[in-house]
Amino acid sequence: MLKSMLVADYMSRRVITLSPEQSVHDAISVLLEHKISGAPVVDENGQLKGMFSESDCLKGALEASYHGTEIGPVSEYMTLDLQTVTGQTSILDAAEIFLADHRRRLPVVDEGKLVGQISRRDLLRAMDDFSRNSS
Repeated sequence: MLKSMLVADYMSRRVITLSPEQSVHDAISVLLEHKISGAPVVDENGQLKGMFSESDCLKGALEASYHGTEIGPVSEYMTLDLQTVTGQTSILDAAEIFLADHRRRLPVVDEGKLVGQISRRDLLRAMDDFSRNSS
């Protein structure tokens, strides 16, 4: 049953992260180098502070162009309104969040500290495992 499958069993534990002080130019390089569309932003203690995506990069570039200024640090453009899950969240509940909020990825936290990330593709793997094991 999908309700009994947990995020902890399918999440990525090795997550590419950014820091709030990092320049947007550097963050763009990281996203391109790792072929990812976004990354969690964490402080030096591993506490989740935000999410930074390709859209945030574009926002920063457009704003800087419009005002004739330099692009600031990641902290100025990252998304602060975060939806997170824990490792104990069911795959079914995570799928509902993905559909309701149109997210590509969700940070997985334990007491505010980033412990992993789950993506829509990870959910598909879980669903595939479920269908193979229930046949």
